[in-house]
Amino acid sequence: MLTQFGFRAVVSTSFADIFKHNSLKNSLLPIVVPPDVQAELFAAAAENPDAAVKIDLASQTLTTPGGRQVEFPIDAFSKHCLLEGVDELGYILQHEARIAAYAARRVGSSDTR
Repeated sequence: MLTQFGFRAVVSTSFADIFKHNSLKNSLLPIVVPPDVQAELFAAAAENPDAAVKIDLASQTLTTPGGRQVEFPIDAFSKHCLLEGVDELGYILQHEARIAAYAARRVGSSDTR
């Protein structure tokens, strides 16, 4: 996977659904940008291979080497998991106490029937 090589995000004009979902499950942020932004990024990389792109997941913005800020979409659940550094199981485990309390209430209520 790309994350094993240190990649934390990939940028393109589109992604196949399977790639997008698998990326998010593996803590790789797929960022969709308009074609003109992609062209700007390619031009910046051709001019300076060390050009830096800033990605701010919290504000859902990508800043090009030229300083242009572009918003990108991401669903709320995936954003939460990436910001918290958890996968789907980790998310569930964050709610372990609430789940246990609910289960205890369910078991207790079935005993009184």
